[in-house]
Amino acid sequence: MNRSRAATYARRRKRRMAKVEHDLTDAQWAAILDAWSGCAYCRADGVALQKDCILPISRGGRYTLANVVPACRSCNASKCNVEVVTWMRRKKLDERAFLVRQAETLRELAGTPPELDSGDAQAAV
Repeated sequence: MNRSRAATYARRRKRRMAKVEHDLTDAQWAAILDAWSGCAYCRADGVALQKDCILPISRGGRYTLANVVPACRSCNASKCNVEVVTWMRRKKLDERAFLVRQAETLRELAGTPPELDSGDAQAAV
């Protein structure tokens, strides 16, 4: 039986996706799109955006509020399953700005007041 490479990768991805629980809702994805208002990596706006896992599914990531950012097709394809900071350094993108913005956006979406960091939020509970 002769199988194409694309079909083989599609089957592998389907198996990986079935192994983990994804809890990102459509409402959360819409909120992520609104919060970022463009590609999380290159800041392109006015282009179709895709869900990109910061920690790739092939490396144990899943579709969750904390792990998904919007990415343009170019950035998503380029990043593939590489660790985000490594990929950003290779592309000469500002990883610090991305990580700070991602943390702020996540805090905003999760409803944590901006003046509380994760340690203070734990103490407040």
